[in-house]
Amino acid sequence: MVQLNLCNTNVDVLYLIFGQLQDDKKSLRSCLLVNKTWCKLVVPILWKDPWKFLKWGKEILLLSVIISHLSEESKNEFCQDINFLKSSYQKPLFNYISFCRHLNLNAINRIIDTIYIIIYSKSKISFIKNKIINLFISENTKFTHLYIPYQFDFQIHLIPGAELCFSKIEFLSFNTCIDDNVLTGLTKICKSIKELELFISRTNNNDEIIKLIETPNKLLNIRLIILYGSYSKNDDSFCKILENSLIKHSNTIQYFKITKHPITKLLSSFINLKILELDDDFRDITWDCLQNLSLPYLQILKASRVPIKALTSLIENTNGCLIEIKIDYIPHNENDNKRIIQTIYQNCPNLKYLKLLFRNSNNLELEKLLINCQYLSGLYIIINNMEDEFDWDYLFKILTKSSPISLFKFKFSIYSDKLIKLESLKSFFDNWKGRHPMLLQIISSTNIKKYYYLIEKYKLEGIVKKYDYDTWFERTFEDFEWV
Repeated sequence: MVQLNLCNTNVDVLYLIFGQLQDDKKSLRSCLLVNKTWCKLVVPILWKDPWKFLKWGKEILLLSVIISHLSEESKNEFCQDINFLKSSYQKPLFNYISFCRHLNLNAINRIIDTIYIIIYSKSKISFIKNKIINLFISENTKFTHLYIPYQFDFQIHLIPGAELCFSKIEFLSFNTCIDDNVLTGLTKICKSIKELELFISRTNNNDEIIKLIETPNKLLNIRLIILYGSYSKNDDSFCKILENSLIKHSNTIQYFKITKHPITKLLSSFINLKILELDDDFRDITWDCLQNLSLPYLQILKASRVPIKALTSLIENTNGCLIEIKIDYIPHNENDNKRIIQTIYQNCPNLKYLKLLFRNSNNLELEKLLINCQYLSGLYIIINNMEDEFDWDYLFKILTKSSPISLFKFKFSIYSDKLIKLESLKSFFDNWKGRHPMLLQIISSTNIKKYYYLIEKYKLEGIVKKYDYDTWFERTFEDFEWV
């Protein structure tokens, strides 16, 4: 048997492999311990976006590593009132900050807030904030992503090295309640923005925000997060101007998210849109902008709190390119449920992932969907039967009888006190024998640990490959993320 000596594997190949693990913190940490070569390759990947892995309660650990980069004089001043940071005196093995490509000032604020609880000194906190931000902003760092907090007024664009540091920014996230001078400075520096995340609340910076949007030559991804609690009718005029400025990028925008019904005919201008995300915090009852809307290249549709009739019209006018559909948090009757299922299987032959509520009366429509959508790989079923008991036996019968070969990933979200009977689940597993081992997650408002021993039995038999469960109160799973 030939054994591969990974220590001598081409470094470029290793780097590509580790890059595929960039969201898998556990695996990357294991790779750190293999040898020096692996360690040198993995550290820059982990520190490209260190904020991504920052867990609540672990802020001090990250702060300790950050301040270890300070001069001895700064460390002494920094740590004299914070005894538990004395370990930061040790010189770091790497210049971790130089690897950072994401500057998340929201996360830095969170770290500083953690310290403030301990030392209760605004002047000290201001000193700490200055030191940390100045550590990151220098000619030694080249950021691609910048996240700016609410009501941010720190003049980061004036820090020596800022122009070079931010010249390659591709992703920018900020709130419209940003300091005028900061916004003006960033507009002059950041000319390569491709992705923009804008949190819209009351603003006086209309002209500078529009100028920032119109500066890049090629905007690809846009998120307009319109904050429900701080938005009023007076802000409609700004949103209209904002939407019109985005229309100028209509040929290049491929991803768009908005949390309120657009004021203009913005959506109809996005002729090359591939991903559309609608999350209506304002509960608009019509969404008439989706009526007769043609998005021929749309591949992914995610909608929360958007009326079913409007979504049905949108799906009917796609060009068969949809591969992922998520429809969530919108109550609808049996007729609307039937219509949306029919629309999906009649217009989405290439569908791979689907999240949708299903009614008992529409199980036959589900069967037609399984037959027509032969590329379906993952199915996320929402059950919301608070009064009537859902017919799980019939559902499982359809899934085992009519699922395409590609389908083996299942999620069941149950909004009911009436859980799946063990006998029904056992029958489902028995009838799944001979098919691709399934990945299964169950999310419920009640305790579902009772399934554990039954599912462990079928894992040993190779019918269930992986299983996990969660509750609606502590849900951590992504919609199309299986165990």
